[in-house]
Amino acid sequence: MAELLVKGGFVIDPTRRIDGDVMDVAIKDGKIVEKVGPGAKVIDAKGKVVMAGGVDVHAHVAGPKVNVGRLFRPEDKLFKSPNAQKNYRMEMGFSIPSTFKTGYDYARMGYSFVMEAAMPPLHSPHVHEEIHDTPIIDEAALPVFANNWFVLEYLKNGEIENSAAYVAWLITATKGYGIKLVNPGGTAAWAWGLNCLTLQDPVPYFDITPAEIITGLIKTNEYLGLPHSMHIHQNNLGNPGNYEVTLESLKLAEGYKAKNKFGREQVMHSTHIQFHSYGGDGWANFESKAKEVMDYVNTQKNITVDLGCVTLDETTTMTADGPFEHHLNGLNHLKWANVDVELETAAGVVPYVYDKDIKVCGIQWAIGLELGLYAKDPMRTFITTDHPNAGPFTRYPRIIKWLMSKKAREATLDTFKHKDKVIDATNIHGIDTERTLYEIAQMTRAGPAKALGFSRMFGGLAPGMDADVAVFDLNYKSMPSDPEKIEQAFQRASWFIKSGEIVVKNGDIASHGNKRTIWVNAKVKENPQVMRDIHEKFLKDYTVGILNYPVHDYLAPHPLVIDVDVEA
Repeated sequence: MAELLVKGGFVIDPTRRIDGDVMDVAIKDGKIVEKVGPGAKVIDAKGKVVMAGGVDVHAHVAGPKVNVGRLFRPEDKLFKSPNAQKNYRMEMGFSIPSTFKTGYDYARMGYSFVMEAAMPPLHSPHVHEEIHDTPIIDEAALPVFANNWFVLEYLKNGEIENSAAYVAWLITATKGYGIKLVNPGGTAAWAWGLNCLTLQDPVPYFDITPAEIITGLIKTNEYLGLPHSMHIHQNNLGNPGNYEVTLESLKLAEGYKAKNKFGREQVMHSTHIQFHSYGGDGWANFESKAKEVMDYVNTQKNITVDLGCVTLDETTTMTADGPFEHHLNGLNHLKWANVDVELETAAGVVPYVYDKDIKVCGIQWAIGLELGLYAKDPMRTFITTDHPNAGPFTRYPRIIKWLMSKKAREATLDTFKHKDKVIDATNIHGIDTERTLYEIAQMTRAGPAKALGFSRMFGGLAPGMDADVAVFDLNYKSMPSDPEKIEQAFQRASWFIKSGEIVVKNGDIASHGNKRTIWVNAKVKENPQVMRDIHEKFLKDYTVGILNYPVHDYLAPHPLVIDVDVEA
C-alpha cells in the first residue's frame, strides 16, 4: 500500500481528547503511524475536518429478513441512487438498498464498520453471503438468543455455565460477534399466538419470564467475557406507556460489572431506545418520556444506548420481533410478511410511512432527538435509525444536522401539520442544546467502537489503529450558518481512506478497497452435556443436519477473528 499523509486538517479524535487541532495524519501499511517518508502521497485537508471512520453499532443490512424486504417491496427500487457512478456495480433501493449500494453509501458517508444487528442462526450462511457481497465496509453480525429454545431451557434451570457453553458454540458456528436479545420471550410466545409485553409475563411452555432471560444472558455474556455487552431490543416496543418496561429492563443491569479484556465498561446495550421511550396510555395522549429514560441512563455507567431516530421518510420496518410486526400491520393495514425460524426466532416485515402531517410521527421524531440532546455522556449514546425501521442509514447526516442545530430542528418543526400538539407532547421546542463536532465524533466513532470492544482498532486516529480516515468539507473554526451544509458535508466525504486505501474522493467511490468480516471465536471448557443436547435436538427438531449448520470459511475469505477463551 502507498504511504499517505492527510495534511493540515482540523483533527477531531476523542480517543486522544483532540478537538480541532490542526495536525497531519500519517498512514502506512493500512495503519496510522507517527510519520511517513518524503514520497508519501499528500491529501490536502486544509480547512476541513478529519475524523476516524464511522462505526454503526446497529443496523439491518444483511440476511433473510432484509432480502424478504427487497422482494416484498419492488416499489422501493423506484428510488434511484443520485450518486450512482459508471464503472461500478448497480445501485438501487432506498430503505432496503442492494448490497452494493449499502457498501457504497456507507463509504460515501465516511463509515468503516456496520453491525448486522439480528442474525437468525439457522440462516447465518445467508447473512455471511450478503456480508461478503457488500463492498468496502467491515461487518459483523449478532446472533439472536432471547427466544432460542436451548437458552430458554438452560436459563429456566439456572444453568449459566451450560448457557455459556451453548452460546459459545453457536457464536463460533455462525461466525457471530455477540449476544442479541429481541423481545425476550415474546417472540417465543408468538409461536402460540401470544406476546410478552411486561417483564413478568410467562413464556408459554418454558416457565420463564423476560426478566429472567435478560438477567441470565447478562450473566452468560460476562461469564464468557465477550467483546460487546449484551445487546437488547426490549419488550413492548412501539406502544404508548412502554417507558416503564424500558426502565425496568435497564434496572436489571444494576450491580453487574463488565468482565472482559477488550476495553468495554458496560454490561447492557439498549438499542433503538426511541421506540422504547413512550408515555401515555393510548395514541390520543401519546407523549415523550425521553427525559425520564435518559435521566436514568445518565446515572448508569454500565449501560450504552443507541437512538433509533425517526427520519420522516417512507421506509420498511423489519425486526425479529414477530408479534410487533403483526401489531403494526393492524395499525397501518399495509403489506405484512412473517417468518418463523424453527427453534430460534421469528421476524416480520411491514412498510411504513413516517408522515410529518401525522401527530404521532412528529412526536417520535422529537423523542429520538431529545434522547440525543439529553445525554450527558456522548461516549455512551450513539446515532442510529435502527436502519431501516425508523429510516434509512443514509439519513445519519440529517440526524447530525438536527443534533447540531436548533435552527434546523425548528425549521423541521415548522413543517408539521400538528406542530403545536407535537410541542405540547415533547420537550424538543425548549431544548437549546447543540451538539459539537467533538460530541458527534463520540456518538458516531469513538463511543460505538469502544462499546463493541474495537477501541484498539476503530474509532480513533492514534498510531497503531486501523487507517480509516474521513475528511469532511467543514471548517472547524467557522462552522456554516446554514445547517444544510452540515448535512451535505457528512453525506459525501471529501475523502475517505479505508484500511489505508483511498475509497472515496470528492464524494465518489474510487475503489472497492478491502473489506473484512469480523467474528468471535468463543472457547469454553468441554461441556459433554451441552454437546449431547445439541446433537439430540438437531436429530429430533431441526430440518437441517448439524454438519450443514455452521458457516464455512469460504463465505468470509478475509476475516478478522477475535479469540475469546474463558479458560485463559
